[in-house]
Amino acid sequence: MEAYELLPIIALFALVTVEFGGHALLQFITTRQGALTPLRERSFRAGHAHAGVLLILSLVYFLYLPQAEFSSSTDWVFGVLLLVGVLAQSGGFFVHLALGSEGRASLGTHLTRAGALLIAAALVALGVGLVQSL
Repeated sequence: MEAYELLPIIALFALVTVEFGGHALLQFITTRQGALTPLRERSFRAGHAHAGVLLILSLVYFLYLPQAEFSSSTDWVFGVLLLVGVLAQSGGFFVHLALGSEGRASLGTHLTRAGALLIAAALVALGVGLVQSL
């Protein structure tokens, strides 16, 4: 099985967890008002939004990955790099929700930044691969 065949399936199932997160967030802001501090609500919203958008981005990424004409192992490296980056960037907001404090960096902040770098690396790699395959 190729990376562009399996990894989108993982991304689709991960989107189901984003749906569940949306349901949980909706409960917090409608029926359980005050259960989250403003910092935690902002972190929850940011993590949820980033996860959804970045997983949709990954589905598009996997459509273009075969066109870059990388080796199978390179496809796997860049595909996994992207998904780990998505998990790290969006997950960092949730880590900050649990461990962070207002106006201060936390492990979650660093995880979010690391995830952004991983995503950027995967996107640049795909872009270079697509240009080289022209």
